Parts: sequence; structure tokens; C-alpha cells
Amino acid sequence: ANSERTRVGIIIETGEAREVHHFCLLTGFGADAINPYLAFEALWQARRDKMISIESDEAIIDAYRKGVAKGMLKVMAKMGISTLESYKGAQIFEAVGLAPEVMNKCFFETASRIDGVNFAILQAEAEKRHHHAYTTDTLDNLGQYHWRSGGETHMWNPQTISNLQLAARNNDEAAYWAFSKHANEEGTRQSTLRGLMSFKLGSPIAIDEVEEAQEIVKRFATGAMSFGSISAESHESLAIAMNRLGGKSNTGEGGEDAKRWTADANGDSRRSAIKQVASGRFGVTIDYLNNADEIQIKVSQGAKPGEGGELPGAKVDEGIAAIRHSTPGVGLISPPPHHDIYSIEDLSQLIFDLKRANPAARISVKLVAEVGVGTIAAGVTKAKSDHIVIAGHDGGTGASPLTSIKHAGLPWELGLAETHQTLVMNNLRSRVVIQTDGQLKTGRDVAIGILLGAEEFGFSTAPLITLGCIMMRKCHLNTCPVGIATQDTELRKKFTGKPEHVVNYLFMVAKELRLIMAELGFKTVNEMIGRVDKLEMNKAIEHWKQDTINLDALLTPAQKLHKNTGTYQTKQQDHQLEQQLDNTLFAQSSAAVNHGTSVRLESNITNVDRAVGAMLSSHLVKARGGNTLNDDTIHIKFTGSAGQSFGAFTAKGITLEVEGDANDFVGKGLSGGKIIIYPPKNSTFNAADEIIAGNVCGYGATGGEIYLSGCVSERFCVRNSGVIAVVEGVGDHGCEYMTGGRVIILGDTGKNFGAGMSGGIAYIYNPTGHFKEMINPAMIDLDPMDDESQAELQHYLNNHATYTDSSIAKYILDNWHAQIKHFTKVMPKDLKRVLAENAKK
Repeated sequence: ANSERTRVGIIIETGEAREVHHFCLLTGFGADAINPYLAFEALWQARRDKMISIESDEAIIDAYRKGVAKGMLKVMAKMGISTLESYKGAQIFEAVGLAPEVMNKCFFETASRIDGVNFAILQAEAEKRHHHAYTTDTLDNLGQYHWRSGGETHMWNPQTISNLQLAARNNDEAAYWAFSKHANEEGTRQSTLRGLMSFKLGSPIAIDEVEEAQEIVKRFATGAMSFGSISAESHESLAIAMNRLGGKSNTGEGGEDAKRWTADANGDSRRSAIKQVASGRFGVTIDYLNNADEIQIKVSQGAKPGEGGELPGAKVDEGIAAIRHSTPGVGLISPPPHHDIYSIEDLSQLIFDLKRANPAARISVKLVAEVGVGTIAAGVTKAKSDHIVIAGHDGGTGASPLTSIKHAGLPWELGLAETHQTLVMNNLRSRVVIQTDGQLKTGRDVAIGILLGAEEFGFSTAPLITLGCIMMRKCHLNTCPVGIATQDTELRKKFTGKPEHVVNYLFMVAKELRLIMAELGFKTVNEMIGRVDKLEMNKAIEHWKQDTINLDALLTPAQKLHKNTGTYQTKQQDHQLEQQLDNTLFAQSSAAVNHGTSVRLESNITNVDRAVGAMLSSHLVKARGGNTLNDDTIHIKFTGSAGQSFGAFTAKGITLEVEGDANDFVGKGLSGGKIIIYPPKNSTFNAADEIIAGNVCGYGATGGEIYLSGCVSERFCVRNSGVIAVVEGVGDHGCEYMTGGRVIILGDTGKNFGAGMSGGIAYIYNPTGHFKEMINPAMIDLDPMDDESQAELQHYLNNHATYTDSSIAKYILDNWHAQIKHFTKVMPKDLKRVLAENAKK
């Protein structure tokens, strides 16, 4: 009976478990303990054969167990699971290519959407491996991660790489057709779901009747690769190429140098049209957001879930640190869960905020292929996203840990087909553009993407290969020999890529696509979107496991429940921009906007007024050509309760004052503005004991000042990278992942303070002495207040008392010598190390 499971422990003794993923699977399906005896014995043998120099058998097992445990913790972190107890038996997997008989017996209620191998095939494979083991003396290197001659098929191999580089560099069509033939007929066929499909030919038309290549290439984008992970030369070459085509390049999550927003003398633009915002991510300022045609919210990492955004300290030079608002030499941590995306309501709010921060940009949400992504995409569409990316599992960061390369994520074909089908069925497809990406190489790949339901396409690896990448897989070591994935000045001199190479390649992809469209009888991409009736299972592949696969889930035409259901984006989302309070405020601020003249305004505010200040800031920086207004030029005094995201992305020169209170996300992404909030002046309670604002205030803020007379809820100043914030008490997780700025807390803090904090300083008023029990000590030290710190603290306390009439600030200032003893300085260890190193120079 089911109730018996909790009374017994299940211990697995197996010779098969050896990689991190194997232990994750066994645990995820319910194992309490695992004895991988063959892995242990192989390591002992390697030690005896002098292949490993570790002092004892016990030490070798300890090292192996430690490695596996770290790998499992990494996987749990990526999935957002805190404890082994929650992971055990959670079955957070999807199978790709296992038959129903296997799933029903062994993996009950786990999804497997394309059927696949049955028990007979599993038995045959086990016997084959057994026979191989007893008839050969050597272990084969099968080229799992690097290409090996005679090893596993890789889609990028010497032949595809050399043909593509020849094609792109010389604009050589013959070389492109050789590349395309090899990619389509070997690598793609043996490695992907689209390789198992073939076209059902319709009534061919003349190529002249097909949409022009110049129009098709506007649907192409380069993927999100951040400056920092790749060099400025390669990042800017991609931007120039895509701007010449009329397509879009993507900043990734590393910010962008403001110099790139001004066109070059020859008319080329180095500006990336897509700006990525992984919530409070690096370098997201009001200027950055207003130099975008598309703002992309990275809800999910594509190819390597949970691995994005991290940068080793050695790669963080002065330039990267400046753009990311962090400290040179200090490594950058990627916050695994994006804190303003706990629910679809939070995501809806972020879309709302970003649309106000730049009303001219379309808002995109990046999702990842997984079972159920269609339902998520429906929610995202209802949350008024203009654009959705469905990213696949392959491709992705070359800096990824090896344990993440094989078993993270799913093919984009599955995610795309499900998303298109779900949106059509719910009559939502016409409101949103769908893009897909993940190892797209050829016109055939794009054609299948269109037929499965996408209208735009992202390319990442292939454009880098046209610029010279040779797949050394050394991205994380800063040693890229062709000057692409490195910040090393000498290696960057070896970069020989040109924007023309990317342009040449993408035009050839468009040409191949046009030929396929002519064969299938489609004049335009739009009429081709979602036409899966033109695809069938490819019967020509010769593989002994082929017949067990069933692609019906992918190749079922989307159901239309309404007569006029659209199958691609034809309607604009209604963002209700005209209802924004900021419209009135901007109209009243024209003297400040146009002439820099001081303006004083007053207004009532209610919690229906969300993201107040964001659209005002957008209009301001566009009108002035940058975030350049003098401090306090526009001063607006509000009375009432401010809604969510009050002061989000507010520009320099704007001061927002509230007599009342505010909701969550006060000062999210604050970009130089000033926010002052205090209780009604006629209130009789002690402000320091009451809540003045909600969760996640100052999130991802890059500059400016926040003064809050009262307490706030959780996650105060997460990813703050430059704001001065004064508050009188905070909930749990204060200053998490902070990289810059100053935080002054004149009261209690919740637990886990300073987790992942690598920059900036916090000053905590701690008369009870309990603060040390509330910290996460991994990355921070508690230091005494030196003279410089005391002077800085005193300055901001004076501001706080002046702006908010704070009684606690006045009390501390009036009793300075007695109260300064109760302050603790929170100093990140990494920042302290870098400051000490700089002092020696």
C-alpha cells in the first residue's frame, strides 16, 4: 500500500551510476541512498595504475562523493529546490524517447511525449555493452563533450565549421551548400527531432513569387550572449551585422556600453536592439532601456538552465565592472531565482513596469522548452507580453559546467509545438510574436521552425563560428585562441571576424529557406506559420531504433475553437499607456524637460497608480538625449498610497516624495532619482515600528537615493548596485546579491542578511546585539565603524532626518557619541580583498 513507503529506506546498489545526473535521477525517483560500487572500484584501479595521485582509497572516495554532492546541489539550486527532502521522489523530469510500456512501469506519471525505446531495445543495448566490455581491453573515448573522430555525432564538427567559415568569409555559396547538406543530412538528422521530419511537397511555385530575402532576414536575431562572456569586438560585430540586416542583436545580461548608442561615422550602429533584463540584472538603467527596440525579460535560461550571468573575477576588468555597476576583480554571481517573478502576477507587473520605462519597445519574455510551457506562454500572453522566446536545450554557454551540458532542458521543437498549439486553441496566438532558438544552422531548420509555429528565429553559435569560433570549449578559462570568448587584450588581437561574415551567412540561410518555400508553395512566411500538415515523420532514416518514435504530438495541427483564430501575430497588446498618471506629470514638467528649470508639483496617488515615475523618466531621457538632469529639478509631492513599483527606473533629477505609504518594488531599477516616503504628518504612531513599504524595494537599482521612514518587508535592496538607501527595519534576505551602493538600516533585520553580497557596504543599527545571528556569513564580515564610515553615515542620517522627519534618525544624531557604538559595518570579503590588493599597488 502507498502508506508503507515512509516506513522503509530504499538503497540502490548499482554499477551504472557514475555521473551527477545518474545520482539526481535515482534520488529524484525516490532513492534514499546509492552505492555506486563500480565507480569506486574504477577509481581505486586508476590509483593503483598511477593515473590519479591521491594518498588513499578513502581520500579518493571522499573526493568523488564531494564532487557528486556539489553537482547535485547545483542541480537542485537550478530547479529552485532548497532541500534534499524536497528533491527526493519529486520526479522533476521529462523523458525524451522512452516507450509508454517503460514509462508506465518504471516512471509513473512522468511525461514522455514522443514515445521511443521499449524493454526489448533496452535489453539489446545492455547485452551489447556487456559483450563489448568482455571482448575489449580499452575504454573508448566517445567524444561526449569534444568532437572525436569515430566518436559520437556532433552537429558542429571540423567539416561543418570549415565549410561555414569558408562560406561566410568569401560569400561562397558552394561552401554554404556543402555546409547545409552536411548539417541537415548528418548532424541534424542524428541529433535532433527536426532531423526525423521531412517535408510533404505541395504545389511548387516559382522562386520569384516568394517573399524577398531582405524581408526574411528581419525575422532573425542573434542570441543573448553578454559582453563579458564574449569580447567587445565579437559583441559589437554581431550588433553591426544585425543592424545592417534590419534584424536584432541581443545584449545578453551584461549591460551595454553607452558609447554604442551613437552611430559610427559610416552609419553603422553598434547598438543591440534587444536589451535583456533578467530582473535586477547588471547595468539595467533608464538609459539602457530607452536605447532598445525590444526589452527581453529572462525568466528562464535557455540551453543551460540556471547557469547564466556568472562571471569569474579574472574576467571582470575595469570596463566590464563599469558597465555592470560592480567592482573590478570581484566575481559576479547569478541569482538563481529571479525575485520579481515568483508568480504570473509578478511577471505581469514587470511587463507593466518595462513598458512604462520605454513605451516604444516591445516587451519579450524568454521561456524554455518544457512540458507545460504552452500553459505558461498563455499566461505570459495574458500578462501582455508582446513577444515570447521558446529556447531549446542545445547551444548555450560554452562556460557551462560539464554536468549541465547533457541533461538540462529539452528540444525547442517540443516547446514550440506545444506553445503554438496552446495559444491557437485559446485564441491568443494573434496577440504575440513567437521566436525560437537553439542550434539553428540552416534554412531547413528555419523552415521547420516556421511550420511548427514560430515567426522569428535566434542564432547564436553559428554567427560566432562565422566570426572565427572553432569550438575549443575554453570559454570559461579566458583563453579563447580566436579572441571571441575572452577579455585578454593579446588574445583579442587574434579576432578576425567582420560583420559582413554574419550578414553573408544569414542571407544564405534566407536563400535556402526561400527555395524550400517555393517547393512547398508558400509565397510568404506568415502563411506558412504553424502549417504542420506539411511535415511528416521521415521514413528514410536507417536506424534500428527509428520505428519506436512517434512525432504525432508535434505534428498535430493546432485546434481552432473560433472561426477567426489567428495563427501568427496580427494584433497589438493593449498596454493602456494613456491611463498612466505620468502623462499628466510629464505635461506639467515641460519647463524642466526642455530648459532644466526647477518644477514643483503636487498630486494625489492611490494604489491603482503603478510604476509612477517610469514613463515620466522615459519621456525625460528621450527628450534630453540621456539621463542628464540636475538633482531635484522635478520635485513631485504625492499624498496617499502609492501602487506597486513606485519610482521604478526613475531618472536622475526627479524627486518623488510620498506622504502616506507604498506597495512592493519601491525604487526597482532606480536610475539616479530620489524617493522619500514617510507616514502622514498627523499620524500618532511611532513610524519606526510600522510598515511603510512592501517587498523587494530598491531591487536592481543602479543609482540615486531612497529614504523610507518606517520598516519594509523582505528582500530589501537585492542586487542594489549603486543606490543609497535608508530604512528603519527590514525583513529576511536583506542586501542579497548586492554589488554596490550603501544601505543604512536603523532597526532590526530578518534572517539571511547579506547572502551573495559581493559589493557595497551596509551600516546596521544594532543596540540589542542580535544582528550577528541574522547574517549569512559566507561572503560578508562584520567590521567596526572607522572614521570614514562614521562621517558617511552621519551625512545620510542628516538627509533622512531632514527629508522624512524621522524620529529614530534624530535620536541617533542627537546622541551621536553614545549611539555610534551600536552600529556595525557589513563589508563583503571580496570587496575587502580587492581594496587591499589595490592599496598595495
